[in-house]
Amino acid sequence: MSGMRFLPVNRHAIMVELADLQQTLVLLASLQARPIAGVQELVPAARTILVQFAPHAITAAELVREMAGRDLQGTVQRSDVLVEIPVRYDGEDLAEVAQMLGISPHEVVQRHTGSEWSVAFTGFAPGFAYLSGGDPLFNVARRTTPRTKVPAGAVALAGSFSAVYPQASPGGWQIIGVTDAAMWDLARDLPALLQPGYRVRFTDASKAIAASAHAEQKSVRKHVENGAVSAQPAIELVRAAQALRVRATGLLTVFQDRGRHGQAGQGVSASGAMDQAAFKTANRLVGNLSHLPVLETVGGGLALQSVGDNVVAVTGADAPLTITTAEGLRWSAPRYAAIALADGDTLSLGQPTAGARCYVAVRGGYQVAPVLGSASTDTLAHVGPPALHSGQLLPVHAAVHAVVGDAALPPDHLPAAGQEVVLDVELGPRTDWFMSEAVALLASQRWQVTPQSNRVGLRLAGDVALGRAITSELPSEGTPL
Repeated sequence: MSGMRFLPVNRHAIMVELADLQQTLVLLASLQARPIAGVQELVPAARTILVQFAPHAITAAELVREMAGRDLQGTVQRSDVLVEIPVRYDGEDLAEVAQMLGISPHEVVQRHTGSEWSVAFTGFAPGFAYLSGGDPLFNVARRTTPRTKVPAGAVALAGSFSAVYPQASPGGWQIIGVTDAAMWDLARDLPALLQPGYRVRFTDASKAIAASAHAEQKSVRKHVENGAVSAQPAIELVRAAQALRVRATGLLTVFQDRGRHGQAGQGVSASGAMDQAAFKTANRLVGNLSHLPVLETVGGGLALQSVGDNVVAVTGADAPLTITTAEGLRWSAPRYAAIALADGDTLSLGQPTAGARCYVAVRGGYQVAPVLGSASTDTLAHVGPPALHSGQLLPVHAAVHAVVGDAALPPDHLPAAGQEVVLDVELGPRTDWFMSEAVALLASQRWQVTPQSNRVGLRLAGDVALGRAITSELPSEGTPL
């Protein structure tokens, strides 16, 4: 059990903290080779593994006992796949990194290209691989203030790790260059170019001619594609008698379902409907199986016009619903009830008076192509169908079930602007990184939801900052929903 520490996360996840990356990879290999019944997903990081489990199948105590008995000695076998990545070393932080390390920018490039890296684990975003094993000199602090947008293909350093940003995203790593190699491509069998265990070598693209870079890319693909077929098939949409046409999208309207579970190995988070109960209820009200994709819309403004006759239901936020006929007649419609739409009728959702997101299901279900097993739109990773646009036609499947739900009770006490919301908090694995007064302050002061909030996370602002007991940088690790 040497070096293992078990930290509470929530009722269906625990964090295992280990002495170093080597121990983490050995434990991960052991848990993959001899799985523990009831464990649903493993999210490895530099010194931790987030273990998500089903409490009805195994208790946290049983899980701890099972893992504590695993041997942490030995090594993990390296992959025979070597991926070469050509880089243009012109990153905006290159000079600063050189200064931090006390060497010249030229030597930073030499050291970055001069050793073989390996993919320790993946995460943060689809195709984002944490590469370890580079030059021992590399120990680079993250930027004090993360950038709101790091360009796709940025090659960066943080701590002893290197990585390539698969797409434009926020990030705090130090950028030393850029590559044109696609880290994430749904047209490949394995969309992530870099899989755990793969060996990686960076090459200086300024020293290679374009043809050479092209050959390297072909060599890379030979290893990983293996006759790839598209992971996002262009489904032949039947020109259905029923459809919904988008007349207005509101702030943001996307498809959501149960989510994309079990893809942490590719760096893909679950996503899925933010209000799972409302999403399932909407489906039940129109007679669908509860897991079919629905529309999730934030705020008011969504307007859908019926093509043919349809049955819809709207759940979630307390928003006024209006039906307008092709002739201009208008009336209000109820939430949490099946609503019949005749050809040409338009359903409009007003601004919610309480709650934030509404869910719109249609009888038969939307014809939408799944990506990696789910139709959910992941707004951080850009996986899944794009957000709706005005004028778009949403074809609807013919109904399989004849039973349409009657009505359901909407939830009580949805939060409204200006009101105070009280949340239960389970203290997480890093509570000891804060002073005891900070933990008390977390629960005693008011917090305001800031505009820097979205489906990925809510950023809260308080009058007094929470004091840290440990001020060093926390290495990246798995984070539960």
